[in-house]
Amino acid sequence: MEPPLDEFYRKIASNLIASYKSDDDPFLTSPGDFPYRPDTYQEFNYLRQIMFPNYFPTHQTTFNLYELIKILQNLTYLFNQGTNYDSKISENSVLEIFESFPNIREKLKKDVLAAFIGDPAAKNYTQIIRSYHGFFAIMIHRVVHELYIRGAVTYARELQERVHTLTGIDINPGAKIDEYFFIDHGTGVVIGETSEIGKWVRIYQGVTLGALKFKKVAYGMLQKDYKRHPTIGNYVVIGAGAKILGEISIGNNVNIGANTWIDFDVANNTSVFIGVHPQLKQIKHMKPSL
Repeated sequence: MEPPLDEFYRKIASNLIASYKSDDDPFLTSPGDFPYRPDTYQEFNYLRQIMFPNYFPTHQTTFNLYELIKILQNLTYLFNQGTNYDSKISENSVLEIFESFPNIREKLKKDVLAAFIGDPAAKNYTQIIRSYHGFFAIMIHRVVHELYIRGAVTYARELQERVHTLTGIDINPGAKIDEYFFIDHGTGVVIGETSEIGKWVRIYQGVTLGALKFKKVAYGMLQKDYKRHPTIGNYVVIGAGAKILGEISIGNNVNIGANTWIDFDVANNTSVFIGVHPQLKQIKHMKPSL
C-alpha cells in the first residue's frame, strides 16, 4: 500500500531540514532580516524559500516542518497545474522531483562556493544567493531540468523563459550542468538544449554554447532531439563573448579567451584566444584652423 501523501511530504521536509542543519558559516544558520522579494511566478518564491529559507524567510521566524510541508503541497499543486499540458508526466514524477530537492540543494551550495571563489567582487554568500542573476538562473535550472527529463518539457521551458526575462540568461531546460557552476555577470549567455557542462566551469557574459548547423527533414522542418551543442569538460573558464558552436568537445583544464569563435574540439590543458591583438599607433595631433 502506498504511504499517505502527508507522510511523503513529511519525509522530504525532514530531509530538507537535515540539509539546513548541515549548513555552517559562511552560510547563514538562522533567518536573516531580509525584505520579501515577490515574483509573479509563485513557483520561484517557493523554490527560493525551500532551497535557502534563511535568505528568503517566510512570515514565521523559524522554518518548521509544518510550514515546509505546506509549501511543498502548494508547489505540488502549481507543478501539477503546469504539467496538465505535458501529458507525459505523472503526479508520481512530480513527487520524484521533490525527492531530489535535498540533492539539488547540496549542488546549489557548491555553486555558491564556486561563485565566491571565482568572483573577486563577491564579498559574502548572501550577495550571491540573494542578488546574483547567474546563481538565480542555475537554481531554477536545476529544478526545471528535473521537470524536463520527466517529460514536462513545455512547463519547464515556460519557467525557464521567465528566468530568461528576469536575468538575460537563457539556459535550455535540457542542458546537463554538473556541480560548482558559475555564470558571472550573465547578460546574454545562451546554453543550448543538448549542451553538457562538467564540474568547476565558469562562464562570463555574452557566451553562447550553440548549434553550428541543423539537420533538416521533410519540407524544410528542422530535425529535433539530436546532439547539436558542445560538451564542456571540467575546470573550464569561458571568456566574455565567446561562441562555442556545434557537437564539439572542450577538454579539461581549458581557458577560452574572450570573443573567440570555436567550432573544433579543444584538447585538455589548452588555452584558446584570438591571436591578433589591437595595435597602438601614435598620431600627430592636428589643431583645427580657425
